[in-house]
Amino acid sequence: MGPRSVPLLPLLLALLGRPDPGRAEGCDLQPVTAEPPVTLSYATSTVLRGCVSNSSVGTDHEVHVLSVKWSKASPVPLTVTVTPGAGACSRPAVLILLCSRCPASITSPCSKLILRTDAHLIPESTIRAPNLEPPIVSSEEQLLAWALAAYGGITSYSELQDPRGLQLHLGEDAHSPPECVPQENFNAIPHLEAEVFFHGVKSCSRSDAQSTRAAHIIHLQSEPSSSITRVNLSLSCSPNSAGNQILILQSKANFTWFLSAECNIQLLVSGSYKMPLFSMLIPGNPLPDTEQGLIAEAFEKNYSVIASYSAIPASTHISLQIHEHGTVETPVSTTPMVITQPPDLPHQVLRTLKPWKCTDETMEIVIIRSYLEPIKDVVNITLRDIRCQAEKNATHFMLKSPLSHCGTSLEGRGYANNELILSLAKDAVLRSVRVGFQCEIPRELFLRLFPTADFKAPQTELEINKEAFVQASMRWMDHPADLQLKECWLVASEREPVLLVQGGQARGAGVAVLDGPPSSHGRKVWRFRFTYSVPEGGHIPFSAFLRCKAGLQNDTIFEKVLEVRVKDAWRPLNYRGLGLGAVLGITFGAFLIGALLTAVLWYIYSHTRPISKLQPVSSTAPASESSSTNHSIGSTQSTPCSTSSMA
Repeated sequence: MGPRSVPLLPLLLALLGRPDPGRAEGCDLQPVTAEPPVTLSYATSTVLRGCVSNSSVGTDHEVHVLSVKWSKASPVPLTVTVTPGAGACSRPAVLILLCSRCPASITSPCSKLILRTDAHLIPESTIRAPNLEPPIVSSEEQLLAWALAAYGGITSYSELQDPRGLQLHLGEDAHSPPECVPQENFNAIPHLEAEVFFHGVKSCSRSDAQSTRAAHIIHLQSEPSSSITRVNLSLSCSPNSAGNQILILQSKANFTWFLSAECNIQLLVSGSYKMPLFSMLIPGNPLPDTEQGLIAEAFEKNYSVIASYSAIPASTHISLQIHEHGTVETPVSTTPMVITQPPDLPHQVLRTLKPWKCTDETMEIVIIRSYLEPIKDVVNITLRDIRCQAEKNATHFMLKSPLSHCGTSLEGRGYANNELILSLAKDAVLRSVRVGFQCEIPRELFLRLFPTADFKAPQTELEINKEAFVQASMRWMDHPADLQLKECWLVASEREPVLLVQGGQARGAGVAVLDGPPSSHGRKVWRFRFTYSVPEGGHIPFSAFLRCKAGLQNDTIFEKVLEVRVKDAWRPLNYRGLGLGAVLGITFGAFLIGALLTAVLWYIYSHTRPISKLQPVSSTAPASESSSTNHSIGSTQSTPCSTSSMA
C-alpha cells in the first residue's frame, strides 16, 4: 500500500481564519423591548402596499394618496417634500395624507398643490390645509373609493410604516394600468422615496460576559435583483460615549460604504469604504454572512455584548445614531484610551486607519504615507517611548516592537495600550501630536518555528534530519492556567501525518517537550523540538503543515496551521529525481559532443589554409632565407651587448 494522502487538508486550511459560529452559543438574540440603544433609519422605495394608474389623466388633477401606519410613536415629526415633475407646477395636484394625526412638515414649491390631511402641521410647513381633512375611513378600499369619487382618478397610492421622511415626485404616466389595484411590497419608484425607521433591533450578551465592550451590527440583506452597490452611512454618537464600541457593517463584497462619522468607535467593514478625510478607498475585511457568524466575529474581537443587531434591506442611504447606555458606558479597562488633547485631524485619520496590529507578543505599525496626506508635514512617528522610532521609506512608515517594550501597557483585558507620537514640521516649527490607541490582541493560537533553541528568529523553513524548535502561544486573560496544548501534528502530502505532541507529552521519535517561559499577563507558552526525517529514497514534499490545537477543559478549542517549506541539504531541489546513472550519462554525452565539435573544427581549419603555403619555392629562396636567418641571429646576438652597454 502506497503513502496515503490527506484530502481534508485543503478544507482545513479554508476553514481556518473564519470565526467559529459555535462561539456565538450562549447569546440568543432577542427583540429590544426597552429604550433601544440605536436609532436606525434607511432609504427605500418599497412600500407595504401600493399601486399606480393612469385614471387621473384627462381629469382636473393628478392625485397621490399616502397612508401612514405607526408601530410606535415617531421620535421626530414626519417630513414630506413634494417636488414638481417635468411640467413644473403647471398642472394642479392633490396630496391626500393620512397619518393618524401625526406632527408633520409638508413643503413644496407648487402653489397649486391641494392638501388634504389629518396631520398636525408644524410651523416649518409651507403648505396649509384649513378645513380640508379627508373623511374618516376604516379601510384601504374606502379610502381609495372616496379619492376616486372625489377627483375622478388616482395617480398613485402608497401605504408605509414608520416613515421618517417622504419625497413625492409629481407626474403622471399614461402607460400605467387603468386602475390602481394595491399590491404588497410594491416598488414605488419613480414617484416616491422614503426614509423609514427600523424597529426590529435585537440584542444579546454572552452568559459569561465580564466586560462591557459592545458591538453594533448592521447586516444588509440584498435581493438578487438589486443593483445597489453604494451605501451612504451617516453615523453619530453621544459626545460622552466611550471608545469601547465597534460597528460591524456586513454587505456583499462589491459594496462601497461612504461613511460620514462623528464617533469614537472602531469599524469592521466588508467590501470597501471611504471617509471624508481620504481621497482613496480603504479595503475592508471579509465577514460572515450569517447572524451567528457575525456574533461570533464580535466575540472573536473580544466584544461580549451585542448592543444592537439590525438586519435591513440593502439601501443607498442609512442613518445610525448610537445612544449612550449603561451597558456600554463604562470602559472595560483600568487604563483607558489616552487622549492628551481634543480630537483633531491626526486623531480622526489614525482612528480611521487603525494601522496597529498585535499578536500575543508583538505590536506592528504600518502606515501608508499617502494616507497621511490630510495631515501633511509628518516627519517622524514614534511610540510612547520615543526611542522606538518608525522606519520610513518612500511609501510607508513601519514599526515593530515586543509588547513588553516601548511603553506598551497590558493592564487591559485582551488589548495593549500605547500612543503614536507624530512629529509635524511646519514653517520651521516642530510640534508633536499624541494619539492614544488600543491594539486588540487576538484570542487565538500562534505558531512559530525556530532553527535554534534560543527561540529568537522565527522562520518558515524546515530542514530534513535537523532539529527544529516549535513555540505555540496565546493569551487568555480569564483563566490562563486552564489552557492546555491538546496536540500537534506534522502533515505533508503523500505521507502519513506525524503526531508530535499530545496532551502536553511528546509522541514519536526525536520529539522532546521543553520548558517554556513563565506565564505573564495571561500569556501561556508551550515549546518542543523535533527532527523531521525521510527514509532513503522516500518522497520529499515541497512543503508541510504544522497543525496544533490548544483548549480549555470545557473543550473550547483553538486551532492553528503553519505552512513550512521543506529543505533537504543533501539533495538540492534542482537535482531531485536524477540517479547516478543519469548524471554519468549526461557527463559522457557532453564529453562526446565536445570531442566531435573539436574534430569538425580541425577538419575545417586544415582544408581552408592559404594555397600559397602549399606551392614550391624558387631556387633563390635558400639564399634569401639564409640571409634573413643570419640577420635575425645577428640581431639576436646583439641584444646582450646592447643591454650590457646600457647597463
